[in-house]
Amino acid sequence: MITTETLQHLAETHGTPLFVIDHDEIRSNYATFKNNLPRVQAYYAVKANPDPEIVKTLFEAGASFDISSIAEFETVFENIKDLSEQEQHDWIWKNIIYANPIKAEDTLRTLNKYKPLVTFDNREEISKIKECAPDAGVVLRLRVSNAGAMVELSSKFGAAHDEALELIFEAIDAGLHMEGLSFHVGSQTTNFENYMQAINMAALIFKEVAERGYDKMNLLDIGGGFPAPYDESVKPFSELAKRINNELDRLFPNGVDIVAEPGRFIAATAGTAVSKIIGKAVRHGKLCYYINDGVYHTFSGVIFDHCQYHFDAFKTGPTQICTVFGPTCDGLDVISMTEELPSDLARGDLLTSKNIGAYSNATSTYFNGFPPATIVHVNR
Repeated sequence: MITTETLQHLAETHGTPLFVIDHDEIRSNYATFKNNLPRVQAYYAVKANPDPEIVKTLFEAGASFDISSIAEFETVFENIKDLSEQEQHDWIWKNIIYANPIKAEDTLRTLNKYKPLVTFDNREEISKIKECAPDAGVVLRLRVSNAGAMVELSSKFGAAHDEALELIFEAIDAGLHMEGLSFHVGSQTTNFENYMQAINMAALIFKEVAERGYDKMNLLDIGGGFPAPYDESVKPFSELAKRINNELDRLFPNGVDIVAEPGRFIAATAGTAVSKIIGKAVRHGKLCYYINDGVYHTFSGVIFDHCQYHFDAFKTGPTQICTVFGPTCDGLDVISMTEELPSDLARGDLLTSKNIGAYSNATSTYFNGFPPATIVHVNR
């Protein structure tokens, strides 16, 4: 836990805005995931926060990685570049899944020499993989319910149950190495039934494939979506893990490898933003604070991730409901319309926002000429 005193010291040392990453929290969240889901190999979803130091910490902790682009692959590869070529190939096969169902041809050609594990969900992608990465192991991504997820993904990705068998055997007939199935229940999923339904669907498809004579599928990727504890409404992870374990043990006996793609769960609580008030006004009778960070920067999750971040002030005093704006000239740069903050804060006072480690600085820009927050690593 990063203390208020530490955050104040870091702000005095580095200035603001700051994005503080607590690596003890990264390690703790990874351990919590592993301890609660002992059968599941955790592939950190690099897109959640691709900071190379986070990737390095997780690599040292024994994590595997879910990548979605060649840039993310290269971030992970930095940690194994000193291994022999054979050791690199072995490690990549065991520890990386390219889980973006739609992949660039150049990326597939670059990765083919490593015999990568990749996902697909349509006929065109089978042809592309056959042409550009024929040595890849392929995993069919299923379309499953995303009901109750903060970010819905099923309208963009996933093969329906009634087309799964056809796609699986088309991939086999194309000479590809058909490894198994994957799904994603949507990001920040608090509806645990999504996982139960998806695991049961996958088990049924495994059975149907075996009945048609193919018995070489041995991988189930249960995706991401594991919820970060943003507030008290999120049920404990241990409750979700218990239900997943029960279904996996019931439907997938030994011999099927289980993997997952936690991103937000590992990164969210490890990030804290520190910003400075640069302006104060009353608009339509409502107190407004302007800070030197915003939705084009660390708080991009307000736009891209449907996330609501809250603020704490170092100062105390009578509070009221305020609006918090970012620093740009764009009217979109509204971080929150309903923040309860002290009413006597002044220019130069600091605000913090916790649990902002995922899908935040990952999509930061230089819009209006404002640079992203300075990243500071603690407990590295």
